[in-house]
Amino acid sequence: MNYLLLTIAIVCEVIATNLLKASDGLSQWTYGGASIALYAVAGVLLSIVLKQMNVGIAYAIWAGAGIALIALASIVIWKQSLDWAAITGIVLIVAGVALITLKSNSVME
Repeated sequence: MNYLLLTIAIVCEVIATNLLKASDGLSQWTYGGASIALYAVAGVLLSIVLKQMNVGIAYAIWAGAGIALIALASIVIWKQSLDWAAITGIVLIVAGVALITLKSNSVME
């Protein structure tokens, strides 16, 4: 259940970040307001997860998955490009998150 809630929190955070980009510096309040609301949902869900999951591990998964998904969205949605160093770094982050979730015994407190 914790991984499901964490996944939903990450998705909310990624959508919120893209809406923040769409808000054009919060000048488009519809997008900005939706972004703020989704950040709040993500924060509440993360706080529920942290009741049972190690904070360092949960945040590593949160941040790593968020970075990778937002980078992907920046390419697909915003037509931005990444250089080889950025792509390599993101691949290493994803590998680290996979290692933590699949092999670490530190996930649950």
